[in-house]
Amino acid sequence: MPEFTGLTDRQAKAAKWSAYRRAAGMAVRGMLRKPFLGESSGPLFVGRRVRITNPSYIRHSGRLVIEDGVELQGLSQHGIVFGDEVSIGAGTAIRPSSYYGGEAGVGLRVGDRSSFATGCFIGCSGSIVIGDDVMLGPGVRVYSENHVFADPEAPIKSQGVERGEVVIGDDCWIGSGVTITSGVTIGRGVVIGSGSVVTRDIPDFSIAAGSPAKVIRSRKNATGGEDRGVV
Repeated sequence: MPEFTGLTDRQAKAAKWSAYRRAAGMAVRGMLRKPFLGESSGPLFVGRRVRITNPSYIRHSGRLVIEDGVELQGLSQHGIVFGDEVSIGAGTAIRPSSYYGGEAGVGLRVGDRSSFATGCFIGCSGSIVIGDDVMLGPGVRVYSENHVFADPEAPIKSQGVERGEVVIGDDCWIGSGVTITSGVTIGRGVVIGSGSVVTRDIPDFSIAAGSPAKVIRSRKNATGGEDRGVV
């Protein structure tokens, strides 16, 4: 059971039992969903009002926590694959394909111990690869396709889309409200400031912010030590 600090013994006990009851309910819902997934080789915890479509395309290789109100669409060419100890925050939507037909999207791969905070949107119609130990803050949006709009005489909606790839390296912290556009690679150990719009590659161990996001400094100083400054 979880431990809570800064509370009286009575408050801590009540909080622990509330968390236990919630986890038990999520575990039961997870057991009911497990048989329908393409692969489920670890504990599965599922919150309330979770919508999972095309579950046979979804795989996870360890503990997976899906919080309340998540929309998880599986239909994709390469599937939706989660590593161990992954958590998906409340209200997050993961969508590789349209619900109304057309070409199936490519899909999503998420490494071990990575997490999505509340209200993220992951548009993986192109390929999205997220490494190990990545934290995506509340409201992060990642897109791996763009609408084509080259012909000003034709409706944009009729010109189709261009798919790309987004890669987020290991040990990154993506701040709240960040937007990451198609074709971007974010290196290992990167920090992206809240509200930034990432439209170009960000090198390893950089701190970047702004719209469009630009590198502010490196997390490593000239002697190879760690820069403890924060955005």
